[in-house]
Amino acid sequence: MKICALCSIIRKEEKLLFAELKKRGIDYEKVDVREIILDYDNKMEHYDAVLERCINHSRALYTLKLMNDWGIKTINSYEVANTCGNKLLTTAALSKHNVPIPKTKIAYTPESALKAIEEFGYPVVLKPAVGSWGRLLGKINDRDAAETVLEHKTTLGSYHHSVFYIQEYIPKNGRDIRSFVVGDKTIAAIYRSSPHWITNTARGGITSNCPITDELNDISIRGAKAVGGGVVALDIFETPDGYLVNEVNYTMEFRNSIKVTGVDIPAKIIDYVIEVAEGKFEK
Repeated sequence: MKICALCSIIRKEEKLLFAELKKRGIDYEKVDVREIILDYDNKMEHYDAVLERCINHSRALYTLKLMNDWGIKTINSYEVANTCGNKLLTTAALSKHNVPIPKTKIAYTPESALKAIEEFGYPVVLKPAVGSWGRLLGKINDRDAAETVLEHKTTLGSYHHSVFYIQEYIPKNGRDIRSFVVGDKTIAAIYRSSPHWITNTARGGITSNCPITDELNDISIRGAKAVGGGVVALDIFETPDGYLVNEVNYTMEFRNSIKVTGVDIPAKIIDYVIEVAEGKFEK
């Protein structure tokens, strides 16, 4: 068996995954996406599976597209990366499969965006369609803030700011949930707690173990299947009416979740990589 670990910056997560591969004696090759040359006459078909762990979404996406077209099994697939890497596409997939989500509106001009915001009522959350680590999120508390942020986004004029993704604000009471799905199992879940409305661990959120109830397992599995399955992490809100899936991440970080959950997450991921390579999961 030969595994390709597609990566760029080597974080703690990648080191743990490499250590797990080495411990099992699995032949693997680290391939830096910053150095790779994708050649249509040399289709890299000598790999049994590719584990994608890139930082850059575009580079990961295009590499997965070519590899999947060449018949190479990847974790995750191009379709999963494409869906999860775009909040609009994630929301569309979850909605299509009847997975509960926060109320969301999409607009294309500042005028229609302001109208959508005021249909919700303040506060609302304004997000870029593509982004991670809680960056470029805006909690809009009143009309003055809405007009200012919309004007700034329009003036910036980049792809990230050309679509207005507007979501109802969900009070978190200081925490939300991140659950980890590998294959067809919810392997672990954490609470992410913070006095700030953004609870991402990249923004200072504190982790603690979250028990996996039947209800949490059900929505986690349904959410993962809606985006195409594989190895994903779901951000979930607790509400009086039940859980809502906010986002799904396809190259998730997990360093802060191993100790608090007691789950060997890198081992679970490598188990799945081996199963994909052996053909037990079709990717």
